[in-house]
Amino acid sequence: MSTPRTKEPTAASAHVPRPAGRGRDSGPRRGVRPSRILLVALLTVAALYFLLPVYWLVVASTKSSADLFGSFGLWFSDPRWLDNLSKVFSYGDGIFWSWTFNSVLYAGVGGALATLLAGAAGYALAVYRFRGREAVFKVVLAGVLLPSTALALPLYLLFSKVGLANTYWAVLIPSIVSPFGVYLCRIYAEAAVPAEMLEAARVDGAGEWRIFGTLVLRTMTPALVTVFLFQFVGIWNNYFLPLVMLSDERKYPITLGLTTWQAAANRIPELNQLTVGGAFLSILPLAAAMLVLQRYWRSGLTQGSVKG
Repeated sequence: MSTPRTKEPTAASAHVPRPAGRGRDSGPRRGVRPSRILLVALLTVAALYFLLPVYWLVVASTKSSADLFGSFGLWFSDPRWLDNLSKVFSYGDGIFWSWTFNSVLYAGVGGALATLLAGAAGYALAVYRFRGREAVFKVVLAGVLLPSTALALPLYLLFSKVGLANTYWAVLIPSIVSPFGVYLCRIYAEAAVPAEMLEAARVDGAGEWRIFGTLVLRTMTPALVTVFLFQFVGIWNNYFLPLVMLSDERKYPITLGLTTWQAAANRIPELNQLTVGGAFLSILPLAAAMLVLQRYWRSGLTQGSVKG
């Protein structure tokens, strides 16, 4: 009997590629890198660090005054959320409604005017050439470094001289100035507003105010939203300026009003729970503003990536 011959590999069969993922030399294995695990762990710890106080505030707002100090702080105990919130709005002849209106007025109107002013000033410093432009910009940068608390007392003396102390204007007028917003808008305008677009609009007969209102504001939307959010949150959480300027309790913002409740809680224990409930309600507008306006950030980043 003749032994069968071994079939020798041909040139065609020698170059047949192996299936991917088989064999030792198919490439390095794909796995989760240790650096990625460490990054996810750090981000998780950071998220828990920032979200834990919010979670505690939600839980505490559902408790009675007795359970607020007599039960475990991170879990519910006889929840009565709607009842607690109704007491917040009805206490003191509904003064919390006045504080809420004042905070919306100060933060909403002040933030909008500060954003518009910062956008106009930043655009002017970025586009127009005039004598003393860099000196003005350096003054703006110096204003960024000045703490707002250092200006509160001089502002009070100034507003007292002109008879505006203890008025809404005493809080609104200082709130419309944002040196950081001017700085951010100038940097963004230099990078995002093309000179060709401005020249084309001028050739078509558009005036400078029309160019700013129709073209520049739309182009600078991500920067303007950022300035508005910074200013809105800063004014909403501002405590020292209203404390210095205002003496009428009906003109207080929420931050100052809740502090007065907390100070009186030693005499009226019920105010401990009302302060917690009011603090929970005070963060809702901030969360809503962040959720509504964050889409403008995403759209601005997308447009920048397409242009690049």
